[in-house]
Amino acid sequence: MKKYKLAFDPWGLLVFLLVMLPNFFWFAVPAPDDVLRQESVIPRLDGIASVCQVLFAAALCGVVNRTREKLRLTPLLLASLCCGGLYAAGWISYYAGFVGPLVILLLTLPPCLCFFFFALDRKNYIAVIPLTGFTVCHLIYSIANFMI
Repeated sequence: MKKYKLAFDPWGLLVFLLVMLPNFFWFAVPAPDDVLRQESVIPRLDGIASVCQVLFAAALCGVVNRTREKLRLTPLLLASLCCGGLYAAGWISYYAGFVGPLVILLLTLPPCLCFFFFALDRKNYIAVIPLTGFTVCHLIYSIANFMI
């Protein structure tokens, strides 16, 4: 725990906001076949996911590993960028009217992996703990609500 300090990480905030940007757009502009607005069949799990999301976002933006290296393009950051691209492709497909299982998975796993690879690159293992919980809940939510 001595490796960590409470400090603002502007890169963590930027990654979080960039990944959340399509969600902000979705809140304002509904998609043509907007199945994501239906009520969840597992609201308790959604509550757990929300808590995990707040915790990982807070850790991503407010916890810094003192031993992390200067930010540069690494394989982990490249993987994070690729996941962000897949996530954007998922939203483009969703707004084009495709809502099949592949698109739902593109809206579920790549954003989580984007955060995961970024946190690993920044050696922010504290953020990885709630992020893992969020990822599991988010995947179960997607399967239960859209694939079963």
